[in-house]
Order: sequence, then structure tokens, then C-alpha cells
Amino acid sequence: MKTPLSLAAGLLSALGATACCTVPLLFVSLGLGGAWTLRMQRLSAYQPVFATLTVIFVGLAFHRLYIRPRACAVDGTCARPDTLRNQRIAFWIVVALIVAMAMFLE
Repeated sequence: MKTPLSLAAGLLSALGATACCTVPLLFVSLGLGGAWTLRMQRLSAYQPVFATLTVIFVGLAFHRLYIRPRACAVDGTCARPDTLRNQRIAFWIVVALIVAMAMFLE
């Protein structure tokens, strides 16, 4: 799996893990309310599954960005040093978002 895909998968699984808490808070802060937001509490049973997936995908992205040696063609996009720097910046932004969402877990 490529690094951007594993970052996106990690972020989506973190959203799934915090769906019972973060999503209703987000909707209420946007002015969208309703009784259906209480149904999000049913997703709390799946928090361990989503949290495990989050750790796996973020760990995979970390491995691809920092541990595994880069193999690409000389004229390829990944040969440019700013591409790796931008991917690492995006990685840490996503990790910060995941940590912020994890603070809402019960």
C-alpha cells in the first residue's frame, strides 16, 4: 500500500473509532442536530477494531516513510527530495489529527 493511501486509511479508521464521540460533536458544532446522533453510540462497540486498524495503517505509513529504503527511478516523482518532505509533513499532520480525535474516546 502506498504512503498516501495508508495515511488516508489510518485517518478514516480513526474517524470510525471516534465516530460515537467526534462525529456528533462536529455535527452539533455545525448546527446539525437530531436524535440520529444518539445512534452513533452503537458504534462504540467497534472502537477496538477501528483503533487497531488505525495503529496498523499509521504504522505502515511510518515504515514506508522512515524505515524502508526508497526505491524509485531517477526521473520519477519520488526522486525529488521535496516529495518525501511533503509526505512526512502530511504524515505528522494526520497523526496530530488522530491524537486529537483520540482525546474524545471514553
